[in-house]
Amino acid sequence: MLVKNIVVIPDSFKGAVTSSEASGAITEGLRQVLPDAAITQIPVADGGEGTVDAMLAAGTGRSITAQVCGVFPGESINATYGILDSADDTATAVVEMAACAGLPLAEGRKSAGKTTTYGVGELIAHAIEGGSKHVIVGAGGSATTDLGCGAAAALGVRFYNRSDEEFVPVGSTLKDVARIDATGAEEILSGISVTVMCDIDNPLAGPNGAAYIFGPQKGADPDTVKELDSGLIHVADIIKRDLEIDIAQVPGAGAAGGLGGGLLAFTGAELRPGIDTLLEAVRFTDIIKDADLIITGEGQIDGQSLSGKVPVGVSRWAAKHRGPDLPVVVLAGSIGEGIDDVYAEGVTAVFPIARRPGSLSEAIEHTAENLTATAKDVARLTAFLTWERLSPATN
Repeated sequence: MLVKNIVVIPDSFKGAVTSSEASGAITEGLRQVLPDAAITQIPVADGGEGTVDAMLAAGTGRSITAQVCGVFPGESINATYGILDSADDTATAVVEMAACAGLPLAEGRKSAGKTTTYGVGELIAHAIEGGSKHVIVGAGGSATTDLGCGAAAALGVRFYNRSDEEFVPVGSTLKDVARIDATGAEEILSGISVTVMCDIDNPLAGPNGAAYIFGPQKGADPDTVKELDSGLIHVADIIKRDLEIDIAQVPGAGAAGGLGGGLLAFTGAELRPGIDTLLEAVRFTDIIKDADLIITGEGQIDGQSLSGKVPVGVSRWAAKHRGPDLPVVVLAGSIGEGIDDVYAEGVTAVFPIARRPGSLSEAIEHTAENLTATAKDVARLTAFLTWERLSPATN
């Protein structure tokens, strides 16, 4: 069997190359040996910045820009989201929360207790008004710790303080929430499904929660971290009482300052690993239907890769939908402990890309060229095993 169709779908190599850059470097190596092969490149994003571009690049669709609330209440920003074309009439919207509530937008004025996800809710509402029935929310790179209350308010959920006055909570005012009325969101969200791309399993609160783990990088000092954590616990209790939904210990509820838990409570969202959401959204099953080879990769592959990392997620999907006849090759910057476990998940082979011993900084500097060289070697081996003729230029 000749190798005619190759799918290239690597994760980023953190600190070295983006997913798109890694994909391009791998493709360059493949084409040097297999110039006539059809190569499909699928950039990967984990829900943070670049998620919309990655999904649009992998499938077909368009981007839409809307004016929404920025990272602080009262600010306005133009934010872009994506619409993925669908085989039916139920378009899928991809909303990147970082587009309007991301940490870079608060650079130089970080304040975890004052930032809002209101703009995220406005983007979701804008997509729904445009006809989308399914909304994917990338929950990465946030500057917020408001439990998604801002987003919920933009979708019709009402929050009241102890004086029964309506307000939109931010992190520092979560403690003031006395009751929640979600009936206003029911009409907006009727018939709508929401999926949150969530690659962390942190709970909402506590020592491993949104405030303690992620608050400091958002500008929270120790006292503010305690205040935020207390506020998250308080609102979770109100949600349990008023909405009869317990999000306190849900894995991933702490994603994006509690946005994961908030969207679960206020919109009925499903929290899913980012790679599974991406593969489903770009109809990966159709893409690999006629594939002869998949090449994926990441900075380090080890036993931890079983917990939703890109290479294992891709190999599991391939094994499920194509069985053992579709080889999945992983290119890795380094290989750690527990590597043997990934082979049971559909991975065919793992290749380290380092060409010579060296320091970490040297490895990072040469990541792209090492990916190209290793991909070329994989292509040569594939060509030999499938009895393809190598041209003199590749010898």
